[in-house]
Amino acid sequence: MLQSTRPLEGITVISLEHAIAAPFCTRQLADLGARVIKIERPGVGDFARGYDTRVSGLSSHFVWTNRSKESLTLNVKDEDGKKIIAKLLEEADVLVQNLAPGAAAGLGLSAAVLHKKHPRLIVCDISGYGEDGPYRDKKAYDLLIQSEGGFLSVTGTRDDMAKAGCSIADIAAGMYAYSNILAALIKRGRDGKGSHIDLSMLEALTEWMSFPMYYAYQGASQPVRSGAEHATIYPYGPFTAGDGKVVMLGLQNEREWKVFCEVVLQDPALAADERFSNNSRRHENRDALRALILKMFADMTAEQVVARLDEAQIANAHVSTMQDIWDHPQLAARGRWTEVGSPAGALPALLPPGVNDSYDYRMDAVPALGQHTDGILASLGYGAEQIAAMRERGAV
Repeated sequence: MLQSTRPLEGITVISLEHAIAAPFCTRQLADLGARVIKIERPGVGDFARGYDTRVSGLSSHFVWTNRSKESLTLNVKDEDGKKIIAKLLEEADVLVQNLAPGAAAGLGLSAAVLHKKHPRLIVCDISGYGEDGPYRDKKAYDLLIQSEGGFLSVTGTRDDMAKAGCSIADIAAGMYAYSNILAALIKRGRDGKGSHIDLSMLEALTEWMSFPMYYAYQGASQPVRSGAEHATIYPYGPFTAGDGKVVMLGLQNEREWKVFCEVVLQDPALAADERFSNNSRRHENRDALRALILKMFADMTAEQVVARLDEAQIANAHVSTMQDIWDHPQLAARGRWTEVGSPAGALPALLPPGVNDSYDYRMDAVPALGQHTDGILASLGYGAEQIAAMRERGAV
C-alpha cells in the first residue's frame, strides 16, 4: 500500500450533479483524493439512483460514478439551502454542475456572479449543447447526442444504425470536464485565478468522430456503416471459427497481409492475388476475401485460429461478454479489482486506468442518500435543532 499524498488531497469540489456526465467527472476527481460533496434533492436524490437495481438493489449507473463522495441532501431553491451552498463555496475549489440550461444562473451560481466573491473558484458547467447558440435549450440525453453528433451515422450495419452499448456522450463529456478541471487547477497554481469551463456533450463527442469526419472532408462520402468490421481496412473485424465462436482480428499493413496468408491461411499465393494486393483492393473485394477466410476457419476452433494469429503476430482478441470481463485473466493478473463499501455492503470495483507508482487511488464507499448531511451541516456551524427544523420543512 502506497502512502504518498494523492494529487488532489486538500481540494474540495461541490457538485450539483445528476445522471452520468458530471458524476463521472467528479468521481475521477475523488479518485485522485479530492473531497467531493454531492448535492442531492431531499427524499429523491440523483435520479440515476433509480435507473435500475442490478447491484444488490443499487443502480449500476450510480455505483459506477459515485464512490468516494459525500451525499448532502439540499433543496437548492430554499433560502436556507442557498445559504448552505454559499457557506460551502467559501471553502470550495471547484463547482461542477449539469443542471438544466440556465438553472444554475437562476440560483445565483453563474461563474460571472461567483467569481466576484470567489476569484479562485473553478466553475465547470456541463450541458448538452453549451451555454449559447440555437441548440442551447434543447434537451440532451446520451442517445440524442450520439445522433446529433454523427456517431449513429457511422455505427451499425449498412441497413441499421446502432447506438453504443454504454453512454459514450456522457462519458466523453465527463472525461473532458475532468481534464479541463485538472488544467484549470494547474493554471490557478501559477496565476492564482479561477476559471469558467463551458463543456458541452456535443463538442466532446464530435471530437471523438476523428477520422470519419476528416474522411468526409469537403463533401466526400463518409465511411459506410460496417458493423463490427473496420469501415476502410480489411481484413479487420470478427470472423467465426468452426466451433461457432468469434475471433476478432486486424491487419494494418502489407507485411502483415503477407504473413497472414502464409501462416494463418496457409496459402502464400493469395498474397499476390490482384484482388487483394493492397488494402484498397481488399476493401473493394471484402466479400470474396471474407468467404475465403471463413472457409479456412471452418475446420478450426477459435482457439486454433488464435494460436495461428499469435504465431504470425497478427493482432487478435476474444469477443468478451460482461461475464468474461468480470473473469478476465489479464485484469486479475494485474490486480485491477478491489472493493468499495456501499449501502448494500462491499462491492467489487475496477481501479481507475493508469497505475501510478507514487500513490494509490481513493476507493471509498458509495454514499447512501443524505448520508453526510448532518455532518456537513454541523461542520458549517448548524446545531442539531436547526438541522432538525430544516429537515422538517424539506430544506435538507
